[in-house]
Amino acid sequence: MRRRPLPRVAALLLAAGWLAGCASPHYLQPEPKRTTPVPVSGQGQAVTVTAADGRDSDIIGTRTGTAMSTAVITVESHQLVPLLQAEAERAVREMGFTPVAEPAEGRPRLTLTLDHLGYGRGASRPVIDEARLEAVLVAEAVNAGTTYTGTYTARRTQSYALRPDEAANTRMVEALLSDTLDRAFRDPELGRLLAR
Repeated sequence: MRRRPLPRVAALLLAAGWLAGCASPHYLQPEPKRTTPVPVSGQGQAVTVTAADGRDSDIIGTRTGTAMSTAVITVESHQLVPLLQAEAERAVREMGFTPVAEPAEGRPRLTLTLDHLGYGRGASRPVIDEARLEAVLVAEAVNAGTTYTGTYTARRTQSYALRPDEAANTRMVEALLSDTLDRAFRDPELGRLLAR
């Protein structure tokens, strides 16, 4: 019985593993953090704080950039929303308010909603590809019958020669969401309305 040379078998296994890796899904678990200071406008007033996910799907895109690809990238709502909730509460506390979870009649409230999180393929050049990411947060402050709604968008374009692995994609999405949180809570109008 004739045996194949070992290097050829190893090369075939390596190629098969590479192809399987390209088709494998990524389940990201980003831990976004707000990093910028917030405007202080409260004096200890209680504010009901709620984080929500307004997306239609946990899938944010595909690694190949094609809609029919099995190499989907997923950020699960049940994992992300509690982290957004914690960051929103931290921001409200640093704004000078007392965040609470329970709604109450007449109490000011702040709702932070992840409206969009997308991962797509950008322009391709010889040897170099691009990943284009976008996140949109909507913050709604309500107090004494008045509502203020702010929409905050962050975008990121990342060039690469080798397609990002799961850890790299997690870091990119985490940085994107952190940027969006910074944009939202830098808005002084949120605190002004909550402090009325």
